[in-house]
Amino acid sequence: MNAVTEKKPRLTTSAMIASIAAEGQRVKAAPFGKALVELAADRPEIVGLTADLAKYTDLHLFAQAYPDRFYQMGMAEQLLMAAAGGMAKEGLIPFATTYAVFGTRRAYDFIHQVIAEENLNVKLCCALPGLTTGYGPSHQATEDIAMMRGIPGLTIVDPCDALDLEQAVPQIAAHRGPVYMRLARGNVPLVLDEYDYKFELGKAKLLRDGNEVLVVSSGFMTMRALEVAQALQADNVGVAVLHCPTIKPLDEAAILEAVKYKHRLVVVAENHSVIGGLGETVATTLLRHKVQPAGFQLAGLPDTFLDAGALPTLHDKYGISRDALVARIKAWLA
Repeated sequence: MNAVTEKKPRLTTSAMIASIAAEGQRVKAAPFGKALVELAADRPEIVGLTADLAKYTDLHLFAQAYPDRFYQMGMAEQLLMAAAGGMAKEGLIPFATTYAVFGTRRAYDFIHQVIAEENLNVKLCCALPGLTTGYGPSHQATEDIAMMRGIPGLTIVDPCDALDLEQAVPQIAAHRGPVYMRLARGNVPLVLDEYDYKFELGKAKLLRDGNEVLVVSSGFMTMRALEVAQALQADNVGVAVLHCPTIKPLDEAAILEAVKYKHRLVVVAENHSVIGGLGETVATTLLRHKVQPAGFQLAGLPDTFLDAGALPTLHDKYGISRDALVARIKAWLA
């Protein structure tokens, strides 16, 4: 007899997923690119530069709208930063885009010496931050915030969703000095419009309150925190969510206000290594001001080189998916 084996459907995925949106989730396409095009219509001093990644950072929309103000620097990130600094010295406002791993690890000295030391008006917008690609450590910028926090005078922004990005673009353009913004590209989730939210540079926002847990978060981990809050509501666990889109300078007053006099577990959730990111910054803030929560935990990426693979699998493995975060918080409460 010939055994008949039923073929299982082959699972297909892409390690280079441009969007972390779940199936059926509301999204907006290319919010960064569209916001920059709109802003630049009345701001002729805004120029766009990239290191061979216009299409993959949504800067191609700017290139199409303003070809005379777009500069393709090729695969030369140090040149990208040096040129952006030179343009800023001439009174322009350069928006320079690349992947976060290349914009930080390859070009750090140029950002430090050419741009930041002279407080030049350059806006670095870098895609694939943290664990937003499955291509492994060569493309996973899990330590970019830690690196950039060490540069004096550099503002760091980690938006949550499409609304955050759209509103951040004109504000970082108006800010005098260098800015590093983590960039979500492609079809970006839209969640914050349900919470009467407006981005303010340098300000944290309490999106919802809860008595048992306070999640302090940035980037797409704020979206995860809101999903966790909904899930834990069924277990009568109240979860507050404090969104910190500006990592530096940190809104210390909002964090202290959310923690003091409230007996609840504080969890810092970030799409970044637990070394040198938002979690350590929040912990230092609480310690300096002698504010002690009922408990304190970091829900970030581990201090290791992460695996390659499909993003949903990796988010589960490293504890930053909704279900994984729910399980971690339940364990910490227990």
